[in-house]
Amino acid sequence: MNCSICSRYLALKNNTKDKEIKIPYCLGCRKKNKCAFQKKCDLLLKNRINYCFECNDFPCKRLQLLDKRYRTHFKMSMINNLKFIKKNGISKFFKEEENKWQCKKCEELICCHNGLCFKCDLEKLKNKKSEKLYRWEDS
Repeated sequence: MNCSICSRYLALKNNTKDKEIKIPYCLGCRKKNKCAFQKKCDLLLKNRINYCFECNDFPCKRLQLLDKRYRTHFKMSMINNLKFIKKNGISKFFKEEENKWQCKKCEELICCHNGLCFKCDLEKLKNKKSEKLYRWEDS
């Protein structure tokens, strides 16, 4: 996952708690040198692989379930992201992501979890009901 488009990372970056928006903060998995799956995957936990695509079981059942949820609700695919990184490298992946997720108003990155810019759409974000905080308007 590209942490820079995650609601928790964007909440931290934009200090949403001071703006009365209750989204937990996260520095990002890679910044902590941990992958979100690390607790559940022995290969990641023991640093035998850096990316899931390096595993013989890629994509594993856990990743397939996560990918389905993200494709259904958040307009992105973890598996496609990993395939792109494997083929093109992480630098090109981030460049592509910047183009794909850029806010049309301010050029900051929008959130994959709700499609909102945490700079331009603060009022929308503040007024979202907690059960809809992690949903796009059109879903």
